[in-house]
Amino acid sequence: MTGKIILASGSPFRKALLVNAGVAVEAVPAGVDERALEAPLQGSGISPEDVALVLAEAKATEVSERKPGALVLGCDQTLSLGDEVFHKPADMEAARRHLLALSGKTHQLNSAVVLARDGAALWRHVGIASLTMRKLDPAFIGRHLARVGAKALSSVGAYQIEGEGIQLFERIEGDYFTIVGLPLLPVLAKLRDLGAIDG
Repeated sequence: MTGKIILASGSPFRKALLVNAGVAVEAVPAGVDERALEAPLQGSGISPEDVALVLAEAKATEVSERKPGALVLGCDQTLSLGDEVFHKPADMEAARRHLLALSGKTHQLNSAVVLARDGAALWRHVGIASLTMRKLDPAFIGRHLARVGAKALSSVGAYQIEGEGIQLFERIEGDYFTIVGLPLLPVLAKLRDLGAIDG
């Protein structure tokens, strides 16, 4: 056992998943500008999965340089609809546009995780889930967003499947942990391999 794992994220959901799994974790949000890192990747032909990996690795390595010797877990998630990559909506109007664009279609959530130590990546993984949204009436979207409020702004798709957002879907392929942003089973397996948790 090597002590606490550092989570390079301020996400309470990711931290709770690790804590609930019995992993001692300390959250240290990364000081990286995600949009600035992503800007040169746009139009380069890089896949949404690889965008998520680039961002997760940047977070993991940045925090690991500040925490010498620590094992650091960086995470990022992209939502892709074909070639289009979605980001967290800035306001409720953007959330409405997200849901209208996703309505009746299948999109992909790409949840990347990278383990790093002393500025070097040790392991990379991307979990992928496909989610098919039912055809949504624009008036329903308005009512739904009015009910869920600002929570809609906290995720890339403007929904939380762990809450009322589950009502937006007709089919989901992929595990729950990947959808909420941390492919937990592969992470736990790698932490065991590294001797970072008991196993």
